[in-house]
Amino acid sequence: MQIVKRLLDFYLNSSVHVALSVYALVKITGFLFQISTIENTALFAFFGTIVAYNFVKYDALARIRKIQLRKQLKAIVVLSFLSFLACGFYFFQLASQTKIVALVFLLLTLLYTLPFFPNRKNARNWAGVKIYIVTLCWVGVTLFLPIFDSGYPLTIAVFLVAVQRYILIFVLVLIFEIIDLQYDDPHLKTVPQQIGVGRTKTLGALLLVGFIVLEFLYADFNWPSLILKSGIAGSVLLFLLFAHENRSKYYSAFWAESIPILWWILLVLFQ
Repeated sequence: MQIVKRLLDFYLNSSVHVALSVYALVKITGFLFQISTIENTALFAFFGTIVAYNFVKYDALARIRKIQLRKQLKAIVVLSFLSFLACGFYFFQLASQTKIVALVFLLLTLLYTLPFFPNRKNARNWAGVKIYIVTLCWVGVTLFLPIFDSGYPLTIAVFLVAVQRYILIFVLVLIFEIIDLQYDDPHLKTVPQQIGVGRTKTLGALLLVGFIVLEFLYADFNWPSLILKSGIAGSVLLFLLFAHENRSKYYSAFWAESIPILWWILLVLFQ
């Protein structure tokens, strides 16, 4: 049992699970817009997420030498390096315009992590900004990257999906912010720090209602899609409502983060 826990911890700590969620959302984009040549973009996003998340999580600690290279961390470094090579390979498989979009989100990630300006903190520590940068990056990588790479036109449907995905990711991040409330620096001014846990849950619930209402605006509206997205929104809502500061890390980092993967699997199986 201890071995299983160690493997699960490595799977989560090395950002493979969150990368799989990103991969799933890219594949969902391909499904929604009938993009068949999406695998290069999906794999670029998968390996890029491992590199970016591990860089964000461990860079600052490594630079100020607050962590030692334990066995698991050494394995994460090796995995991140191999992922970096794979990410570079798939980057050169992308279309020229997609490379530009990818570089924009790379700059956002660096801005989020590194203090570019003298005597200034990185964007991750700018009050109230973290959730918007994270959500924007997820929408950009999982939606606009494959859209640009395939040459698909920027239709109203694309922007509707963008708003829905922004809402979904935003609410998922709210779950993390509630659970991390006792650890986050008060100066971060996360949503729960600013308006409280109760109002954060109300805000998330209202946003999810908007997520469902937007479904009726599609020109090709269909009931199976509405039912599926309602189920996904309902799942996110349950995780949000039962989130609190004493939840284990698996509640958000594994179970809540699995919702995009579940969505992708259901799309493959039933539509």
